[in-house]
Amino acid sequence: MRLTYDISQLSAYINWPYFFYAWQVREPAEKERLRREAETVLQQLEGRYRAYALFLLFDADTDGDDILVGAGKRIPCLRQQEKGSGYQCLADFVSSHHAPPFSQIGVFATSVDHGLETDFDGDAYQKMMMQLLADRLAEAAAERLHEQVRKTFWGYAKDEQLSIPEMLLEKFQGIRPAVGYPSLPDTSLNFVLDELLDMKQIGIRLTESGAMKPHASVSGLMLAHPQAHYFNLGKIGEDQLRDYAHRRGLPVEICRKFLAANL
Repeated sequence: MRLTYDISQLSAYINWPYFFYAWQVREPAEKERLRREAETVLQQLEGRYRAYALFLLFDADTDGDDILVGAGKRIPCLRQQEKGSGYQCLADFVSSHHAPPFSQIGVFATSVDHGLETDFDGDAYQKMMMQLLADRLAEAAAERLHEQVRKTFWGYAKDEQLSIPEMLLEKFQGIRPAVGYPSLPDTSLNFVLDELLDMKQIGIRLTESGAMKPHASVSGLMLAHPQAHYFNLGKIGEDQLRDYAHRRGLPVEICRKFLAANL
């Protein structure tokens, strides 16, 4: 499923605190001024640039810490190893022993028109403004997509009645862990998701490490289990690194580079 969003469809879903943090703005008056400026820019961009999303729903199962989807595809996950961490793994929230939606998994990606990152190189301030707004729009597209998935496309929360501020506080059922974030830190997993989604449909290309271009792109999983929650993987040991490399079908030293921050 491929979706296109106008900027006006996403503006209400922007999580502004992250925008202010990126600017290192702390004073309330300065935040208000910056937001007014950004909202004016968004109005000027309407009709010139758009955001895009891909979503697919799969029956799923697990094999150890791997999530099995589609025709034999595996999404290898990592399990916490630090004492007191709870030893959690995203695969814990998927089970073929239950009826849908808990025996299913969503895979998604969102991005923006490439021009938002390249058409404003002549002015450093404007370029930074556009990059940060592009980042927020890609995240807003993921928020809007997730709402549509929960209520319609997957439909496991048809009766959900949340305001957008409540959604931004993640009061909904389920999670959407993104590649490169604390519970799914290996950016090279984008190669696995790309095999499932064909990200070039929305203009995403992958670097050698699996980073996405445009930079203002988000990819990840959607899990429906009511007990699913975000967590920080933390540090892993050499034993799990080697096991993970085996499950990825990659040399240990390659995976060591991908997971350097967690070793």
